Amino acid sequence: MARTKTESLARRHQRVRRKVAGTPERPRLCIHKSSKHLYAQIIDDTAGASLCFATTNTKTLRAEAKSHCNAAWAKRLGAEVAAKAKARGIEAVVFDRGGYRYHGIIKAFGDAAREAGMKF
Repeated sequence: MARTKTESLARRHQRVRRKVAGTPERPRLCIHKSSKHLYAQIIDDTAGASLCFATTNTKTLRAEAKSHCNAAWAKRLGAEVAAKAKARGIEAVVFDRGGYRYHGIIKAFGDAAREAGMKF
């Protein structure tokens, strides 16, 4: 049975989520990408709460470029979410790549977050 891209992505994400869960000590750093924007949030799954959130889809950033879903913007977002996490006292996280391969945009995001001080 042929699956669509979105169905395949959802299956891969569920496979990753079976193994990855955020705790108060090590919350989950989740990334999502759309065709134009990137979204990242740090989630404590035991409490069911989002601890911090960063996105390229803000009023101030929308005017800068047509598409924000590339490696350069991923680096900016990785540094921003790491800074917000440090401000909240979060040092170590579990990385949830959202069903995407750890390559390209996702790798740029992860590397930038690590450079900014996140441990995963």
